[in-house]
Amino acid sequence: MEDITLRVARKEDCRRLLELIHELAEYEKAPQEVTVSLAHFEEAGFGSNPVWKAFVATTQEDGKELIVGFALYYVRYSTWKGCRMYLEDLLVTEKWRGKGVGKILFDQLIVEAKEKKFSGILFQVLEWNTPAINFYKKYATKFDPEWINVSIELS
Repeated sequence: MEDITLRVARKEDCRRLLELIHELAEYEKAPQEVTVSLAHFEEAGFGSNPVWKAFVATTQEDGKELIVGFALYYVRYSTWKGCRMYLEDLLVTEKWRGKGVGKILFDQLIVEAKEKKFSGILFQVLEWNTPAINFYKKYATKFDPEWINVSIELS
């Protein structure tokens, strides 16, 4: 595998992270759903009260650092289980899939969750996303068919 470096995301990464979020939305057949602005994204991650944290996987391309994958999470509180990591997005760009980048990112999330003494990691995967499902099955993953996703959009 080519050289990959893993590090914590920085504010200056936000523009590239949003590009990758748009790439993920395209892959998930929902490009119109990404409505967050760069300013809001930066404030939510690096403002006075940050709510998310991310790890980025980088490589060198033409002498410059290029983010080729990321994992973004936040802390979720369960009245039954306590603090838990909620993995919002894990993406590796198409060119870099199948090269171990996703594993590096996911393994780092597990390390982070253990260090912070979270009681677990939660995330969602689309039922048709077979490559992602197969990836997650390599871990001690429990798929839960009982719960229905519910949301309210506020404008």
